[in-house]
Amino acid sequence: MADLFARDEPQQPEPGRPLADRLRPATLAEVVGQEHLTGPDGALTRMIRSGSLGSMIFWGPPGTGKTTVARLLAGETGLAFEQISAIFSGVADLKKVFEAARLRRSQGRQTLLFVDEIHRFNRAQQDSFLPVMEDGTVILVGATTENPSFELNAALLSRARVLTFRSLDADSIGLLLSRAEEREGRALPLDEEARAVLVRMADGDGRAALTLAEEAWRAAEPGETFGAEGLQRIVQRRAPIYDKSQDGHYNLISALHKSVRGSDPDAALYYLARMLDAGEAPLFLGRRLVRMAIEDIGLADPQALVIANAAKDAYDFLGSPEGELALAQACIYLATAPKSNAGYKAFSAATRAAKEHGSLPPPRHILNAPTKLMKQEGYGSGYQYDHDAPEAFSGQDYFPEEMGRQTFYDPPERGFEREIRKRLDYWAKLRAERRG
Repeated sequence: MADLFARDEPQQPEPGRPLADRLRPATLAEVVGQEHLTGPDGALTRMIRSGSLGSMIFWGPPGTGKTTVARLLAGETGLAFEQISAIFSGVADLKKVFEAARLRRSQGRQTLLFVDEIHRFNRAQQDSFLPVMEDGTVILVGATTENPSFELNAALLSRARVLTFRSLDADSIGLLLSRAEEREGRALPLDEEARAVLVRMADGDGRAALTLAEEAWRAAEPGETFGAEGLQRIVQRRAPIYDKSQDGHYNLISALHKSVRGSDPDAALYYLARMLDAGEAPLFLGRRLVRMAIEDIGLADPQALVIANAAKDAYDFLGSPEGELALAQACIYLATAPKSNAGYKAFSAATRAAKEHGSLPPPRHILNAPTKLMKQEGYGSGYQYDHDAPEAFSGQDYFPEEMGRQTFYDPPERGFEREIRKRLDYWAKLRAERRG
């Protein structure tokens, strides 16, 4: 699902001009894949019908049409279009753009300022947009591949509407390829399987799909048709889009974690393999598996932590690709293990209690008394050595007296914690009996 490109009559290739650029749509109605924004009832369509545009942040993966849609918006609303990139622009460039926009406004024309990679501006630079947004000098349209909630100032976000651009699905990429064939006046030199492989290689990026198509045309001899292996050999297999510092990283590790938590080993293996294939650091994945064993399995299966930690160490010892199998085995084990977050919740509750009652002293009967004065003050007085008590359980209180007994850990009736529950219930019964 995503942007892109217009239908034109077949024509000869234009030297030096990429296919993706030649296929850009001429109107918003020609954009494909962003129907939630540009369709008959889309958010942008409604804005245009209302006759009023506000500042916006376009958030989405590469190749989904953010720049194209911004340019078309300006054209369909009669606004002057100004484009800058946060990668190449500084404060001096911004001042020039703002001055030019003020001059246009004094002449009765407003400016749509498109800022690519807006998240790369620092906080002070982002703040510089606020006055010109507030007084109507510019309508800001910022484009970002990063989550705006993390990368943009709250003040900027409060003045702009965030619109999400979606990755191209297989149908949208297929439509782009058909449009490319129509414009070029020739079919792609690919069989059905190779065409499907190209769609997968594009990984949701329309620009990438058209670039790959162009490479296939360049490589093909007259009358030649490539199969899947031939296509991969030509393009040297484009790596999946995945930036370990950006949302792709966080989205996929979240998907892996939730698949393990949801006891779905097949989905968990898919996301693990996908991250490894995209170049994620295997030891990072090993550490995340250890975290999952602690957070989501805990004492329901005490071996989970042992196995996850062993897999991390095995990868560290073996390296790739042999060590990846150890991570896969741990992933399967965790996904199929009984689940419990009781330990995680217990520690969180204990941490809150520690912050609230952190100044309370422990009861004196459980404190050591290494000096005579401390003995006289009652340190250690009344302490019962549990190993001397029947069943090695004295039933004493160990919390500060002002707090009284607390319950943080509540094991479920699952996995090994079923046995822990039996022990706790038994000790609670003994404690009540021994207190009379």
